Amino acid sequence: MQVLVMSDIHGNLAALEAVMDLAGSCPDIAGCILLGDLIDYGMHSNEVISEIEKIPFPILCNIWGNHEQAVCLEDYERFSSERGRNSARNTRAHLNEASWKYMRENMIRDGFLRFDVAGKKCLAVHGSLEDYYWKSLSFAGELLSYREYDYVFSGHAHIPHFVEKFYKAEDQEHRNQKKTVFINPGSVGQPRNHNPRAQFAVLDFETGAVMFQNVAYDIKREQAAFAGEVDLFYRDRLELGI
Repeated sequence: MQVLVMSDIHGNLAALEAVMDLAGSCPDIAGCILLGDLIDYGMHSNEVISEIEKIPFPILCNIWGNHEQAVCLEDYERFSSERGRNSARNTRAHLNEASWKYMRENMIRDGFLRFDVAGKKCLAVHGSLEDYYWKSLSFAGELLSYREYDYVFSGHAHIPHFVEKFYKAEDQEHRNQKKTVFINPGSVGQPRNHNPRAQFAVLDFETGAVMFQNVAYDIKREQAAFAGEVDLFYRDRLELGI
């Protein structure tokens, strides 16, 4: 079973469409994991949510990110800059009723979800277990709170990662080790690893193979939607992947 993993679309419709065009041509994809931040920064939050509703395979996980939390609860204090707070306020002002309904009824508000896929125990968290919304997962320390899971999916950092961690366990068949795989697919709409292409991952639960992919999209088209309502930093960064 192959699953599409996406995070941090951030109102970037052109990037999402490019990802879905590519993923839609893969007949083996049978599900989707969404790790939050569908909205904000970009100018197409409503359109992104509408496109998400058209995904042709089951959505296995769909959690709030910090931007859904901030916008829905009208709580902007934890943004690191005034331009970030202004962007979130602007997004809130432009959301339509369909978007509000989707975020409130179709997304998990807790910022994390425990679920099983193909016999594997999974955790999805937008940030980390230290802070579900606002703190990215760090690999310093033993990470013992994650040892029960076979797969841990996270977003928020906007930088992809794949890490296999082995914990001590009473399991002679596996040489007394328990493996947990940590996956961050990167950001579809606001990548920050100096690669401006839309980024996502596909996980094959049968083989364990993880394919990190990126796809070009019409950045100029997305930038043209910015009309000066938010800091143009969010427009210009799309070309650099920062």
